[in-house]
Amino acid sequence: MEKGKRRVAIFGSTGSIGTQALDVISQHPELFEVEVLTANSQWEMLAAQARKFNPNAVVICNEEHYSALNSALSNSDVKVFAGMQSVVDLACSDNIDIVVAAMVGFSGLRSTMAAIKAGKTIALANKETLVAAGHIVTKLSSRYDAPIIPVDSEHSAIFQSIQGEGCPWCPPFSYKAEGMAVPPIEKLVLTASGGPFREWKREDIEKATASQALKHPNWNMGAKVTIDSASMLNKGLEIMEASWLFNVPVEKIEVVVHPQSIVHSMVQFTDGSLKAQLGFPDMRVPIGYALTYPHRRGLNTSRISFPELSQLTFFKPDLEKFPCLALAYRAQGRGGSLPCTMNGANEVAVAMFLKDMIPFGAIPHIIEESMDVAAFVESPSLDDIFEADREARRIAADVGRRFRL
Repeated sequence: MEKGKRRVAIFGSTGSIGTQALDVISQHPELFEVEVLTANSQWEMLAAQARKFNPNAVVICNEEHYSALNSALSNSDVKVFAGMQSVVDLACSDNIDIVVAAMVGFSGLRSTMAAIKAGKTIALANKETLVAAGHIVTKLSSRYDAPIIPVDSEHSAIFQSIQGEGCPWCPPFSYKAEGMAVPPIEKLVLTASGGPFREWKREDIEKATASQALKHPNWNMGAKVTIDSASMLNKGLEIMEASWLFNVPVEKIEVVVHPQSIVHSMVQFTDGSLKAQLGFPDMRVPIGYALTYPHRRGLNTSRISFPELSQLTFFKPDLEKFPCLALAYRAQGRGGSLPCTMNGANEVAVAMFLKDMIPFGAIPHIIEESMDVAAFVESPSLDDIFEADREARRIAADVGRRFRL
């Protein structure tokens, strides 16, 4: 490794966040060295990434593709591993400085926690880690001095807005140490595009197809996140993540629909001042900020022309049209194991919808019934979290059968 370079591991390198992170890295080869890349099943793309960036190691989580990947990289010096345990093991490697946690859903929890325990800086794109186990992850981050820098555009906007405020945020969670001041945040305002169904009637939303739900008007994201955006469950997950990241109770987090996706989120302070971060909707910006923090580096991205933009609009979300958002407020308000239950049920429901097994309108019903039926643990251990996820998936799969097309 060249002196001064940050050594990067990307967990989920073939997904939307992972590929864009590699694009950021390719724009600044003087700043970064790619050490580890992982993927679930896309071994061919992973092999291509390995040939281009020459990491020390790659992992294909689906072990069925190990032989093909190993053969494809047989003429390189790249070490090839398989299985989720390999990702967990590599997260602790001495040759890694920062981990881009971009695996999809609950599957990213184990590797992110391993990286935190190893004291790595975490560029967090996997919001489910905090949704399911925020009370555990935040304590580990403080104990092992492992800063968590948000990658989601909304949380990055908040994080950028609190810089220079004289607040003990850097890194996040350090303010929770004994004797540290309470952040002077009065309210967080998370912006939402409204997704593809913002102007649809409720009865039409309930009958929407996967191809319609995947047509996000502003952002280029993976399939699961795009469906969550269409149901506004994604905004609910972001409420939970923001609550843990910035130590703000859920009742002080407001969601506003902002169709232009230019204002990425805002912070209202106790003196009434508001600070916001604006920019063209491009995930490479928050990714780049997380990778280079506390510095800001140039990126080849689109710029805003305010005369051409002409207006920025904001309005309240319709909770009757998008009941998943109300379910998220309920889950975070009660806490305990309920957010994990909500997340697990949603992952099952979204997977079924993407396979054309259920209508779009079934998603909130599956989530709500799973939340009503599942066992509740007020102060869950890590074992309780994994059991809550397993139970939620069992219940959701059973409930989903009643809605099958």
